[in-house]
Parts: sequence; structure tokens; C-alpha cells
Amino acid sequence: MTLPNKLTITRLFSAPLVFGTWMLAFQMGWATQTLSIVIWLLFIFSEITDVLDGHIARSRGLVSDVGKLMDPFSDVFLRVTYFLCFVASDLMPAWALVIILWREFGIMFIRMLLAREGEALAANKGGKLKSTLYFISGFMGLGVLTLQAWLPDFASMTMVIQLSSVLFMLAAAASLISFIEYYRHFRQSETFKKFIAE
Repeated sequence: MTLPNKLTITRLFSAPLVFGTWMLAFQMGWATQTLSIVIWLLFIFSEITDVLDGHIARSRGLVSDVGKLMDPFSDVFLRVTYFLCFVASDLMPAWALVIILWREFGIMFIRMLLAREGEALAANKGGKLKSTLYFISGFMGLGVLTLQAWLPDFASMTMVIQLSSVLFMLAAAASLISFIEYYRHFRQSETFKKFIAE
């Protein structure tokens, strides 16, 4: 297995670690402050590996079909885990997560259809904006949870909490817009014509 794919796999293993740590810290109240730091370390590590796996794959000529499929899947797997934690923490509206899930499952289905025909789904501006907002909203949400753990009076700072909620809504909107762009691209492909004909 290539180094980029190994880095990608670490994000798959990070997801259950994040969820388990969040459960212990914010649901069971065990060592909340300490474990909030652990979640931050996992978050930073996953973001670094997300940048490194693609850079190494391109610079060393290690781009593979497996990596093209596994990289976006591992990103979604980890991001959705974070978002689920934020919904359970009453930071993220549940409807925003539902929209994101619909988008991600829809894109995965399209990717599978294209991969069957040897085609790839290239990144577009909408997808990049979506990824950026996923990161910013995740960063903000984790920041709010951390401040709640370390500052007892933070719960009264509703403006910051509302800002994080708005960012999650923007992330959901960006995910929907990017799906529409990808779907338009998909409709123009030969794979779509074959899919409709079947």
C-alpha cells in the first residue's frame, strides 16, 4: 500500500476515536477538558493528513484509482462523525446534517457509476467551497465545545454559539450547491446516458 493511501486510512480510524472521545468527554463528563484537547489533536492530525496524502500522491506519481475513491470517502466519514457530535451537542441543526448526508451519499453513488465506466469525478469550485466550509464550521464547532468545557460561563455567550450554527447552515447550503454542479456534470457524461438506458 502506498504512503498516500496509508495516510488516507488513518482518517478512517480517526473517526471512531473522535466519536468515542467525544462520548466520554461531552456525554459522560469524564475528563472533559483533557479529552477536548485530544479531540483537537485528532482534528489537526486529520487535516494535515488530508493535505499530505494528495500532495504526496501527485508529487511522487502515486495517484491510484483506490486513492481517488478512498480519499473523499475517508473525508466524508470523518466529517460526518464530527457533524453528528455537533448535532448531539445542540450546536448544529439536524436538518443541516441531513442535507449534507443526502449530498454525500448522492455523490458517492455518482462516483460509483462513473468508476464502473472508468471515469472520474473531477473537483469543482463548488466542491472546494463546500470542503472549506466543512473545515471552518467544524473548527468553530469544536472551538465552542472546548470553550464550554474550559469556561463555565461560556454557555451564556449565545452570539458565538449562534455564529457556529450559521456556519453549519452555510456548509449545508454549499454542499447542496456543489451537488447540483456535480449532477449537471454527470448528466453530460456517457455514463449517465447508459444509466438511463438500463
